[in-house]
Amino acid sequence: MRGGPAAPPLAVSAGEPAGIGPDLCALLARHPPPGPPLVILAERAMLTARARQLGLRLDLPDYDPGTPAPVSLLSLPLAAPVATGRLDPANAGCVLACLRRAVAGCQAGEFAGLVTAPVHKGVINDAGIAFTGHTEFLAELTGTPRVVMMLAGAGMRVALATTHLPLRAVADAITPALLAEVLNILNDGLRRDFGIARPRILVAGLNPHAGEGGHLGREEIEVIGPVLDRLRAQGLDLIGPLPADTLFQRKYLDAADAVLAMYHDQGLPVLKHASFGAGVNVTLGLPIVRTSVDHGTALDLAGSGKVHLGSLLAAIGLAAGMARQRSAQPHA
Repeated sequence: MRGGPAAPPLAVSAGEPAGIGPDLCALLARHPPPGPPLVILAERAMLTARARQLGLRLDLPDYDPGTPAPVSLLSLPLAAPVATGRLDPANAGCVLACLRRAVAGCQAGEFAGLVTAPVHKGVINDAGIAFTGHTEFLAELTGTPRVVMMLAGAGMRVALATTHLPLRAVADAITPALLAEVLNILNDGLRRDFGIARPRILVAGLNPHAGEGGHLGREEIEVIGPVLDRLRAQGLDLIGPLPADTLFQRKYLDAADAVLAMYHDQGLPVLKHASFGAGVNVTLGLPIVRTSVDHGTALDLAGSGKVHLGSLLAAIGLAAGMARQRSAQPHA
């Protein structure tokens, strides 16, 4: 049963207009999942044209806060016509304006949370706008000094101590202050957004074999280990540092609530191998709920009819659950 009139809708941003985000939104309009109302943020003319390309009829009412519909459309203008599969820097600012509108709605309580379809970092930068990703942009919009990227899928939750950094910069970035902040955000996020009273977190080492007692690197001894000891004394349930090549086993994962990997390609290949197309990207630490699909813009698939709703539906379901957790808390 869909939520009643009192349940705020979730905002769903269509992302890069030349990619598969509009395809996903057109399919979503035809096959809405059970749960709270959904508001798609996209230009109506573009979304109608994409639906026609897919052989779908788009019959979406305009978004009206006073009259919630299962799925409605908040139409926001683009600067230039869209050619499916072809990036155009002219529309980059409009993509970001869509995110700004969605975030403003979340901050005002108009929306219960934000679910994002993929954007294309390259074309936004080609437009002369410095942009490193959704996660960093949303942190800046909400004035959040530190957020944590976590992917969920296949029964796993994998968070990252560092995100989009060159590999040679990772070791220098993992300072005691950063690691403590990330672990506290992860612990608090699991409690607030997932209802886990005392999360158990597996923490990967940075080096092969977690440093092999200092013979393959000393970060585990000099940075990671001391931070874990200090946070354990403060009540956090942390296991590690553990060798990353062996911690992703069911006997460890089944007894834990999340894994903290030290860098992007240490933890995410494992999770994406197990759940690609049905995983969810979660931003922890924001004052708003935000989830996203686990894939990119897939320009080559846009308009082809070969895309699937799996990851978007999972992201919507998780956002709805997180929003319920927050609304149930007295201070939320």
